[in-house]
Amino acid sequence: MHPVVRGAGALGLAAALAGGLTACQSGPMAASAKVEPTTAATTPAATGATPPPAPAETSTTAPSTTPSTALPALPAALTGQRPGWQACPAPSAAQGGGQAPGAPWECATLKAPLDYAEPDGRSVDLALIRLPATGGQPRIGSLLFNFGGPGASGVATLPALAEDYADLNTRYDLVSFDPRGVGDSAGVRCLDDAATDATAAVDASPDDDAEVRALAEATAAYANACRDNSGAVLAHVDTVSAARDLDLLRQVLGDDRLHYFGFSYGTELGGVYAHLYPHTVGRLAMDAVVDPAQDPVQSSLGQAKGFQLALENFMTACAEQAGEACPTGPGGAQGTRRITTLLQGLDAAPLPAEGGRTLTQDLAVTGIAAALYSEASWNALAVGLQEALEGGAGTTLLALADAYVGRDAQGRYSNLFAANRAISCVDDRQRYTAAQVQEQLPAFRQASPVFGDFAAWGLTACAGWPVAGLTDHPDVSAPGAPPIVVIGNTGDPATPYEGARAMAHGLGAGVGVTVTLRGQGHGGYDTGNVCLKQAVDQYFLDGVVPADGTTCT
Repeated sequence: MHPVVRGAGALGLAAALAGGLTACQSGPMAASAKVEPTTAATTPAATGATPPPAPAETSTTAPSTTPSTALPALPAALTGQRPGWQACPAPSAAQGGGQAPGAPWECATLKAPLDYAEPDGRSVDLALIRLPATGGQPRIGSLLFNFGGPGASGVATLPALAEDYADLNTRYDLVSFDPRGVGDSAGVRCLDDAATDATAAVDASPDDDAEVRALAEATAAYANACRDNSGAVLAHVDTVSAARDLDLLRQVLGDDRLHYFGFSYGTELGGVYAHLYPHTVGRLAMDAVVDPAQDPVQSSLGQAKGFQLALENFMTACAEQAGEACPTGPGGAQGTRRITTLLQGLDAAPLPAEGGRTLTQDLAVTGIAAALYSEASWNALAVGLQEALEGGAGTTLLALADAYVGRDAQGRYSNLFAANRAISCVDDRQRYTAAQVQEQLPAFRQASPVFGDFAAWGLTACAGWPVAGLTDHPDVSAPGAPPIVVIGNTGDPATPYEGARAMAHGLGAGVGVTVTLRGQGHGGYDTGNVCLKQAVDQYFLDGVVPADGTTCT
């Protein structure tokens, strides 16, 4: 049961897929596939998270929405902290596992209030990681990263992608963290690994009343498990609280202003920070931008359209490069029919995969979506579709799905999806019923014959959630903030390009500066486009704000 998720995950996912499936390079698109360096730790996520620091309690209170100026002042015991930087351990299971990054990487923890309305009360420990500035030029300060999800572990992801930010590292300490509820920062725990695996048997795109009831029962069971295992923190993993953590971290790191690079959901976090603290915004950039004006229905419908567009772009490229060897043929409507026929067959009869597992319809859709995050994964998608359509096996698509949901070869899940649901459900006030989803299904199916049903039924994920949601959508207006760079990729499946323009508009006149990449994949900076990288690097390193409307191809 793995619907397309809010913000659609971290950019690290694309790197994991590119690096983790290189054995598939003999497929029909192998000649043109681009493989980028990575490690297995780039898709942190699900249920083996560190327990909250006190016994779980059920909470039905919504998080505080009090403006920052009206909150009690933080005690010096918090603002005067100095991180005890030391050698980093290997990422935990909750963070996604993998190898310790080694020197010169340093790790520490930061104490933050569980509830900013009660700053002298209970605290949570936030996991941090740092790569000190390499020197040679005057140091500007710390540059904080959030890689999205929500639910991505910055502690595990930043080392995997740090090579992309080497130029920025000359003048900044590169710093990331596990946001509250994520990884080793009081990570939300819900189902155990075996129970999470079992959810794959529940149809996430129900076709009849019995399947609708089964999905509702599974959703309720998941919510109850989260309440039982992480009830004490569920009301406090909201984005507003995470933005307050950013400002505490800014102070603890000794920076007068926050320099920040946010990706995917990290753009929403950055926008909320700019709204709360416009006068401490330093150099702040957003990439793969969430549309802050959309409600969950609009956002999910936009994602369905975005993934369908990306799939069609993949099929066109596959046909051009592989001809008749392309598993989706000439692409277009014919290619889409081949995929929907495959998915219909999987609904009745899953395909065998390695290790005695099977590829279900839900996991196949997840695997297809995962590969659309980056052109580097298109070859793996071609191989997986060819294997399923012609070979009757689901191993490659299942591997893609596993990478997406944070499942390792031993069957252990990171807490990505548990955190994703917890943060999304406490942020979003809306709760959707099966009847409301069924009313929306025609529009979702028109948007995408492949992803529409799954995106629509994913709207029920917060039904019965044990804490109330916060808002209809985030407030990102930031009058008085300096220029903020907002990057949109025209081929982005997970955060469609229109979100960048909406974010720039929401930030306000003279604040949001739009930069466009005419490309493919989720996000722009990490694609390696020279034009885009130069514009962003000049902004961070030299303070040169790109012209609004700058376009890179």
